[in-house]
Amino acid sequence: MKLISFTVEKYRSITRAKKVKLEQKVVLVGPNNEGKSNILRALVTAMNILTQGRRRVLYRSAPRERFLRRRFYDWNTDFPVHLQNKSPNGESVMILEFELTDDELADFRRDIKSRLTGTLPLRIAVGPETTKVTVHKKGGGSKTLTKNSDKIAAFVSDRLDFEHIPAVRTAQSAQRIVDELVERELLNVEDNPEFIKALNKVEEIQKPILDILSESIRKTLVKFLPAVSDVKVQIPPEARYRALRRSCEIIINDGTPTLLQYKGDGVQSLAALGIMRHASERGARGKNFVIAIEEPESHLHPNAIHELRDVIDELSKKHQVVLTTHCPLFVDRTNISSNIIVYSNQARPAKKIKEIREILGVRASDNLRNAEIVLLVEGEDDMIALKALFFHSSKSLKTAIDNGTIAIDFLGGGTNLAYKVGLIRDALCLTHCFLDDDKCGHDSFEKARIQGLLSDADANFTICEGMQEAEFEDLYDPALYEELVKNLYRLTLNTSKFKTNKKWSDRMREVFRQQGKRWNDQVESELKFKIAELVSAKPENSLNEKKRTSFDSLVIALEDRLTELNRSR
Repeated sequence: MKLISFTVEKYRSITRAKKVKLEQKVVLVGPNNEGKSNILRALVTAMNILTQGRRRVLYRSAPRERFLRRRFYDWNTDFPVHLQNKSPNGESVMILEFELTDDELADFRRDIKSRLTGTLPLRIAVGPETTKVTVHKKGGGSKTLTKNSDKIAAFVSDRLDFEHIPAVRTAQSAQRIVDELVERELLNVEDNPEFIKALNKVEEIQKPILDILSESIRKTLVKFLPAVSDVKVQIPPEARYRALRRSCEIIINDGTPTLLQYKGDGVQSLAALGIMRHASERGARGKNFVIAIEEPESHLHPNAIHELRDVIDELSKKHQVVLTTHCPLFVDRTNISSNIIVYSNQARPAKKIKEIREILGVRASDNLRNAEIVLLVEGEDDMIALKALFFHSSKSLKTAIDNGTIAIDFLGGGTNLAYKVGLIRDALCLTHCFLDDDKCGHDSFEKARIQGLLSDADANFTICEGMQEAEFEDLYDPALYEELVKNLYRLTLNTSKFKTNKKWSDRMREVFRQQGKRWNDQVESELKFKIAELVSAKPENSLNEKKRTSFDSLVIALEDRLTELNRSR
C-alpha cells in the first residue's frame, strides 16, 4: 500500500493545498513562514489519526475521538485563526489517497465486501468536537464504502504505519520519539506465550501484596466511613504491559557512557533516525512505513549531514519518506518533480532545478546556472578535448551540452576533487567524474567517497588495458600529435622510452630527457593544450581504437544519467 497524494484544507496557514503528489521520497522546500512545515504537520495529523489512534497501545478509557483530537490536533491553534469567528464549528480536512496492490485489492473485496476500483481516498475531518474518517469517492458503490468507513480505516492502518521525527529541539522531545519507537518494537513480544506466562507470574506474585494494601486501606477508611465495604488496589494488565514497553533508557558510549537525554541535539536526532531505520529494515511487522522528517539537517555537523542523507535515501528505497529542508543536499536531483515548492501557502511540484535553486537562495556560477549534471575532469585541456569528442560521438550529449543540461568543469589538480564536488552539490547539480587512472586520481576519489560526496557510480577512470597507470592522453592515437612534437620540440616518439606501459606524462618525460630536452610542468601543460586543440579540430581521428574503451564507457554512463533525468520529468 502506498500513499500517492495528499490534500489539506483549513489547517493553520494552509487554506488549501490540493493533491500534493507523493512519491517514494518527497522533499518540501521553501522559504521560512511559507507553509511547508504546516503541510507536513497536516500530513502528520492525518496519518496519526488514521494509524496510531488504532494501536492497542494507545487505547484509553476516554472516547477514542476525544483522545485523538487531544493527542494530535488542537482546534484553537490548528484551525486557521482568521476563520474561527466565522466558522466556530469549522473543520480541518485532510484527504489521503492510497494505491493498493493486486493482493490488497483482493483482501479489500474480501474484508470490506466491496469491489474497489482505482485508488482509495480517505477524508479525515477534525473539528472542535468531532473526528470523522470517511471515504472520499463519488460514483457507484460510494455509499457502501462510506458505511464501512471504520472498517476501511482499520484496513489501511493494519497495512500502513507512520512515524514523525520533528526538528528535535529538546532532550525531552527526543526521548519521547525514541520511547515511542522502542515501545512499538517491543509490542512484537507481547503475543509470545512465554512473555504472557511471565507477566501472569508477575501478577500472581504482586497480588498478595496488593491484597494486603487493599485491606489496610479498607480498615483505615471504615473507621471514618462505615459504609465502605471493600477497597481494591490493582494494576490493570494494560498498565503492566505499558510499563514494560516504556521503562527503557538508551546509553550512548562515545568514550564516556551517557544517557541519551544528556547528549547533544544532533546525537538525539540521529538516535531517533537509527531506531527508525531499524524498524523499517524489519518491515514494520509486515507494514509499509510513511516517515515524515522535519529539517533533518538541524543540529548536525556537515559531515554528519552527508551520512544522514545516505541513511534517508536508504530508507526511501523501502518506504516512503516526506521531509522538509533548507539544505540543498537533501534535494532530489534525479527526480525534479519529487521536490515540492511551497510558496505563499501553496504547494506544487518543481519543474526545473533552477526553481529550487532560487527558492533555496542557491547562487550557481554562470556555467552551472542551467546545468543538471556536471562532468568534472582534471585539466582545462581535458575539458576542451572531451567537448569535441562528445560532439562527435553522441548526439544526446551534444544536445545536453548545447542547452546547458550538462556542463564540463575542471579541477586544476586532482586534490581539489572533494572541495569542487561539495561546491557543485551546493549548486544542486549531479556530479560525474572522469579521472586519471593514477595514484592522485584514485586517492582524490577515495577522499571524496569517504566524505559521502561520491560513489563508485559517479566516476570513470582512464583505464588502459596492460598499463600500470594511465591518463587522458594515453587514450589518444600518437599519430595525432607526433608531427606536432617533432615540429615544436624537434624530437621523435619512435623510441623505446615511449613504448613502455607507464602513463603518458612519465613516458614523455623520459623521451624528452633521453633526447636532451627539458621537461617541467610548464612544458607538460603547453603540450597538453596543443594536443587538446588537435583533438578539438579532428575528434574523429583522435582516439586509439585499442585504448578508447574507458571513453566509450564514459559516454554510456552520461547518456544513462540523461535518460534517468528525462524519465523523472
